Amino acid sequence: MNRRWPIFATIIALAAIATMIGLGFWQLQRKAEKDALLARFESAHNLPAVTYPAVPMKDDLPLYRPSAVNCIKVTGWRAVSGSNISGKAGYAHLANCQTGGAEGPGAVIALGWTQTHQSPAWKGGVVNGIIAPDKEHLIRLVASDAVDGLQLLAKPSPRNIPNNHLLYAIQWFIFAGAAAIIFMLAMRKKQKAENAI
Repeated sequence: MNRRWPIFATIIALAAIATMIGLGFWQLQRKAEKDALLARFESAHNLPAVTYPAVPMKDDLPLYRPSAVNCIKVTGWRAVSGSNISGKAGYAHLANCQTGGAEGPGAVIALGWTQTHQSPAWKGGVVNGIIAPDKEHLIRLVASDAVDGLQLLAKPSPRNIPNNHLLYAIQWFIFAGAAAIIFMLAMRKKQKAENAI
């Protein structure tokens, strides 16, 4: 009896496997790009200080570069979990600062560390520091000098940025291999069942 090979199922399976393999290679490409970015960030602290961006551009952030901000007025505070320079856990105190006119640009300054969430009494001034990532505002300035009696925060480091693309690539290749094995086993089982008839 003539047994027809399931062409449609084979096309779907091969397309899925090819897609997973493609995603694996894409993740390897992303890993290379991330490695280059992290290497650039690692060398940033050796570069000259930059002007703190009035309007940060997501695709061109001067992360881990030395900079300074003149906080004309503190418009708000938030305390987030953070570590001091010795690695002790506590609170990082972030000041939302006005840096221009009433409608002008602003900046976020991570002034320092304490064990309590009580906001400092600091009212503003020039702060030197390192530009670091900020989830809400893209960037923040982490003070490199002690301010208003606060302890120094842990120095921002690109080593804290995850680079999991190799793991993702391996996962996609495993998925592709598993899909190929499952498909071959299913086809073998189907053949055996048809041969038994």
